[in-house]
Amino acid sequence: MARPEQARSEKDSFLNGEIGDQLRATFKSLPHNISLYLFTRRGDNDVLNDAARDLIRAFQGITDKIRVNEFDLDHELARKWKVTTSPAILFDPDSYSIRYLGTPYGEEGRTFLGTLILLGVRTSNFNEQSVKLAQKLSEPRAVKVFVSPTCPYCPEQALNAVRAAIERPDLISLEIVDIQANPEMANRYSAFSVPQTFANDVLIAQGAQPEELFLLSLEKLEQQTIFIPESDAERVETDVVIVGGGPAGLSAGIYAVRSGLRTVVVERGPLGGQVATTPVVENYPGFTRVPGKTLVDIIVSHALEYVQIFQGEEVIDIHPGKPIEVITGRRKFLARAVVLATGANYKHLGVPGEARLAGRGVSYCATCDAPLFKGKKVVVVGGGNTAVTEALYLHHTGVSVTIAHRRDKLRSQEHLARDVASNGIPVLWNTEVHEIRGKERVSDLVLFNNRTGKTSTLPADGVFIAVGYSPAVELALKLGLELTPDGFISHDAHHRTRIPGIYSAGDVEGGFKQIVTAMGQGTEAALSVFEDLVHPYWMEEEAGASPKAAREA
Repeated sequence: MARPEQARSEKDSFLNGEIGDQLRATFKSLPHNISLYLFTRRGDNDVLNDAARDLIRAFQGITDKIRVNEFDLDHELARKWKVTTSPAILFDPDSYSIRYLGTPYGEEGRTFLGTLILLGVRTSNFNEQSVKLAQKLSEPRAVKVFVSPTCPYCPEQALNAVRAAIERPDLISLEIVDIQANPEMANRYSAFSVPQTFANDVLIAQGAQPEELFLLSLEKLEQQTIFIPESDAERVETDVVIVGGGPAGLSAGIYAVRSGLRTVVVERGPLGGQVATTPVVENYPGFTRVPGKTLVDIIVSHALEYVQIFQGEEVIDIHPGKPIEVITGRRKFLARAVVLATGANYKHLGVPGEARLAGRGVSYCATCDAPLFKGKKVVVVGGGNTAVTEALYLHHTGVSVTIAHRRDKLRSQEHLARDVASNGIPVLWNTEVHEIRGKERVSDLVLFNNRTGKTSTLPADGVFIAVGYSPAVELALKLGLELTPDGFISHDAHHRTRIPGIYSAGDVEGGFKQIVTAMGQGTEAALSVFEDLVHPYWMEEEAGASPKAAREA
């Protein structure tokens, strides 16, 4: 991920290549000019000030649609618009109340570019349902979205807020707050996990949301978890619906389409699954080391050449039949087969204080939240590859890290364990976290040594929990599918479940938690779907012949 001081060289190469040509064409087609006001103060975040200035000037250099004004924080316009932090970027302040507090580099470059384009067309690009929700607002909403340049989830939520501010400029004001540039504000709101969204100083969302849930949360002033459309969803007829956009689901999509099947992938969150928030992936074939987000971008770009992806949609229900009905919050899919590649979710410790302090020092994603803990003390809980990788990433980010592991030996790969030792990261062996304490944010942990039986207290500013994953089997349970004793979807060697037409792939099946394994399972599932749709094994079984015997005949 680029640092602010790298912005100039990377920006120049970025804007002089093919992407630069595409941006020039995009801005040329925009019907409206965009006014930017940059406010800075010498001595306050000078590195970020320079990076913001370079970024804005770079975009100004490729289009005459962007009008830039720069002022000191002592200027009367700063007082008029109540700007108090440096750097701060205001977007068309005479028409909208949208400002970015910090420098939109790294992942946040997507937020900056998306905002410029939305302002250039002067429309929110919300779908019909979202427009209806936005129009329901009757009282002002002062929105703050806390973000980090290293967070792949943040642009989705930030752009939801930008769209809302464009759709309802009469009621919605927006501040996108970079936690690196504004640590005091992040501390004041206890925003220790990004993205976090506040409206009228009330926490309404932790994490990224589909646009309908964002607007519903904005209206209700509390986080919403389900949205039911007011009218029938659009119908999409296809051969295969793949639920999940991680490595398994995307691989299944590629190979299903290559087999000649009309296929869609439905993903409720960011594409890539756990890989998107993995700091570094080691020994993925072709890469000795590669950032997880970079690998995801490569896989997604490949998949988009083949399969249609519906991101930000959550599958609410699946009704087996001919066809199979897959219901999301937006539409209904009619399919001949469904592949459940729903992956796995972070496991929780289930100890007192964990849920209450989530996002206030309790985190499950070092890639997203490391910047706020620079120079502070944190504990990483766990001893596997994920825990050790997160600990090393935090250490190299400038965080003081201690690992707490309930066993007497790390379960990670040997070379990762050696890296822990060579970097001087202390490990508390045979240690379990029994409570996470703190009033507004994490202050200390209650630890239990399972060998000595002694309890102790350890001061900490944060705790990163990396104790494994639980399979996401909610849909499988709704369908009545069988689960293994470990809680994974039960399936045969062809990834078939007990319901004809329903398949599984990836981490939701159990087995080795490796990217290449998940991709292989997704590929196998797609090929099984193709073979079974050509030769339906359930019809052969009903006729009294085994699938193998029927095919050989």
